[in-house]
Amino acid sequence: MAIFNYKAKDKSGQKVEGQLEANDRLAALRQVEQRGLIPVSITPGAASAPAAPKKIKKPKAAPSFSFSLNTTPKMKTREVLIFSTELSDLLASGMNLGQALTTLANRKTGTASDDIIRDIRDQIIQGTPLSDSMAKHPRSFPQLYVSMVKVGEASGALAEVMTRLVEHYERLQDLKEKVVMALVYPAIVLFMGFATMIFSMVFVIPKFSAIFKELNSTLPLPTQMLISMSNWLLKYGWLGLIVMVVGIIILKQALQTPVGKERWHRMQLKTPFIKGIVASSTYANFARTLATLLNNGVPALQALTIVEQTIGNVVIAAEIRNARDRVTDGTTISGPLAAGGVFPPLMTDMLAIGEQTGDMAGALKHIAHRYENELNRNVKLFTTALEPILIVVVALLVGFIAVSIVMAVFNVTNGLGV
Repeated sequence: MAIFNYKAKDKSGQKVEGQLEANDRLAALRQVEQRGLIPVSITPGAASAPAAPKKIKKPKAAPSFSFSLNTTPKMKTREVLIFSTELSDLLASGMNLGQALTTLANRKTGTASDDIIRDIRDQIIQGTPLSDSMAKHPRSFPQLYVSMVKVGEASGALAEVMTRLVEHYERLQDLKEKVVMALVYPAIVLFMGFATMIFSMVFVIPKFSAIFKELNSTLPLPTQMLISMSNWLLKYGWLGLIVMVVGIIILKQALQTPVGKERWHRMQLKTPFIKGIVASSTYANFARTLATLLNNGVPALQALTIVEQTIGNVVIAAEIRNARDRVTDGTTISGPLAAGGVFPPLMTDMLAIGEQTGDMAGALKHIAHRYENELNRNVKLFTTALEPILIVVVALLVGFIAVSIVMAVFNVTNGLGV
């Protein structure tokens, strides 16, 4: 028999700690649960007589400064997905919610998820529903997540709901990664092109400029322009960098305003190549999210409210809000959505058929599948069309430098009679 130290909480939420004898840690865990306690941690203890459980008095309220200098912790989307997957697996294996959260809270990942999961576990021990405890961390768990968990609690099918949440967020993560990967290659090409140009302006052109100056020859106009740009960059490059940084900050702040965000999102829906990716991604997200909510028993109006808050594009979100306001008892969703003219007719027609057959969720899944395939095509079209455009742009930048230098060299050699 081994000695184990345990920390637990009773039904009133008070902390309890003590020692017990058991064959292994699992047996010790069972003993703690048999005493009507909720285990928090169980660790090997010294070989001494088991101590009787003792109540730990709650300290008097004192000012806390743990978050005074930091913002509220936030779990990344990938961390939320991992947490949801692990919680779903633990619940499906037969663990109760308290045990599952205790298991996850005892893991140390070194991220913000540690504190958040521990806080959720503590609230659950004190009797707070899981949905309410998650709602206290809105930056990590959006309303969609909280609403589905609440439905799972009400129906007694929390494990099944968690599995659906995992599937939903895996699809959304795949969509997001496809869009991001479509933009990675163009960003790398542009960065390397501008980096090459700046390197040439700072280190290469000044050396040629000194040579041309010693020869005292008349330079072609492109070479004069190139040397002037190089001299300006050497003298005032720091100023240009400051202006660029300030401009980016101002632009970022402007895009956070309602007007700026609305114009930016509307421009995304009108820009060639970009609009196909943004629109198909948004429509697929809309259909998947609405289908998931309806499948889990969320009322249509509440589901539209949640979708509006999670859709990502304020132009389409505004149209969903207008459609929701037009929806009344007995009124279909497809009609108000079609009236706005933002959603494509094919999408609203498919939605109308789902309403007529009584299979809205099935129709939404077909819509999501269609626009996910369209997203794949748009991403491929975007990268295929952008590759030659970027090659031409970079070739023009580097070619301008090379041609300007070669023209100057030919001009100098002709002047020397070589």
